[in-house]
Amino acid sequence: MRLHPLLALPLALLLAGLSPLPAHAGSEHAAHGVTLLRVQSRGRVRCGSVERPGIAERDGAGQWRGLAVDVCRAVAAAVLGKAERFEYHTYESQSGYERLQARADDLYFLTGREIVEGKLIGALVPGPTVFIASDAVMVPGNSAVQHVAELAGKGVCFMIADTAEQALGHYFGTAHLTWLRHPYSEHGEMEDAYAAQRCQAVAAESTELARIRTLPGQARLRSRILPERLNVFPVVAATSTADGQWSAIVAWTVHTLIDAERPESDWFAGGARAMPIPAAALGLDAGWQARVLKATGHYGDIYARNLGDNSAYHLERGLNSNQLEGGIQLAPFVE
Repeated sequence: MRLHPLLALPLALLLAGLSPLPAHAGSEHAAHGVTLLRVQSRGRVRCGSVERPGIAERDGAGQWRGLAVDVCRAVAAAVLGKAERFEYHTYESQSGYERLQARADDLYFLTGREIVEGKLIGALVPGPTVFIASDAVMVPGNSAVQHVAELAGKGVCFMIADTAEQALGHYFGTAHLTWLRHPYSEHGEMEDAYAAQRCQAVAAESTELARIRTLPGQARLRSRILPERLNVFPVVAATSTADGQWSAIVAWTVHTLIDAERPESDWFAGGARAMPIPAAALGLDAGWQARVLKATGHYGDIYARNLGDNSAYHLERGLNSNQLEGGIQLAPFVE
């Protein structure tokens, strides 16, 4: 994973008197339903997150793509009728951080750590999980190492202050094993060191590892990600505490994407019928769920094109699989 954007912000920014929760017009005292009206009047859904490969990143044409971006598109399809009516923002820069603090967006895709470091505990509702992230370790395809424990005594590259460093240190410490630390402060330097095999493995978020193995100069290694997950944490769809109706719209949109992947059964309904949500209950028009699924497909489709077999990353779904297929992605359905 790239150096955590919120950690990377200069300390001077925090010392400059930036209020942790500045007032933001239209959000602090928003009444039930105001957010939906504001979004419809604006004609765009505003979403944001930190950048993560396959989750939220720009493609070669400068367009936003990724799993979280597709969830944002799904919400746009639900409330505006067209999936392309959205804006996407990231919080890596000072202006991005200020945008996050001001809660200038309608929907945020954040981890618990990012919410805490942004001092947003009382400002955001942590909604449904859209992606289960993890820290992991990657080795070249010809390496004899099959499990993390077999890296005892070997060198592992990582980014300074990355969560993977902490997780790996805890893993080896608990197992009473030693390892050789290869810390880097620049991503390019770490990637070059791994490509040159100055370290026998590299540790980072699994999406970041998937990105690294696609880089020029890395393909010859045919790298593989080891099965152990050092750390597992959710990326959630968060919304303002000021408007419960908007939080419900976002939550039920995500649940629709997850439920739609459920197969039909003698025991329960599957597909779009797994959890029919009356449009009037959310202030939406009839057919909003069908419109969402037509625009983006179900969760499995979204994963496949951004992170899975239909993407450049070929990252196994693992815990992000539907609960019926051995994962932990599960949404409310009519039992």
